[in-house]
Amino acid sequence: MTEQPVEELLAAVEARAKQCVACPLARTRTNVVFGEGNPRSPLVIVGEGPGEQEDATGRPFVGRAGALLDKALREAGMLRRHVYICNIVKCRACVVENGRTRNRPPTQDEIQACYSWLDQQLSLIKPLVIVCLGAPAASTLIHKNFKIMQERGLWFSNQYAPAVIAALHPAYILRQAGEAYERAYRSLVDDLTAARERARELRRLQEQMQPLQPEGDDQLRLF
Repeated sequence: MTEQPVEELLAAVEARAKQCVACPLARTRTNVVFGEGNPRSPLVIVGEGPGEQEDATGRPFVGRAGALLDKALREAGMLRRHVYICNIVKCRACVVENGRTRNRPPTQDEIQACYSWLDQQLSLIKPLVIVCLGAPAASTLIHKNFKIMQERGLWFSNQYAPAVIAALHPAYILRQAGEAYERAYRSLVDDLTAARERARELRRLQEQMQPLQPEGDDQLRLF
């Protein structure tokens, strides 16, 4: 009996997630932003949650922060299609002030209500490396009260992957200027490069124990 492809399994989870009403964010969302990319990749990137453009399109990291992430990925030798990208919450957290809607951090209750979707994603993908973008993702997947400025770039592990690292969130980097921006952006590139190298090392060890089937693209050359 052949095993069901991970793409089909994830699609089934996504279909259920799109009907989710477990928290009040369901009332204000335009789209559930489940995740995208290569579910066979050894590297998964996890952010905090969708913003305005992500909510409008249903895709993660498509605004200014997404453009910066794509740039950093390229400098680290990767493209978006080589990794899988998702967030800890799948619906936009926002508030309306003076007739304008702005993003806000998701609450712990919202994170908990949404956690089962992330749990199912990571359990199906079985990544070798997870990159947490920003403190909320790191506090959810590494340890509580994660200190992003002190602990980014350090290696941890969790139930989903043998190697987990945190990096500065692209949205934070965009709020910096001058030398502070350059330092923050360079740290993101460095952390993504380290994540790629660790994924390559772990994949080589994995292949020694269980040879992988060729995937028909440059995925295996990357990792």
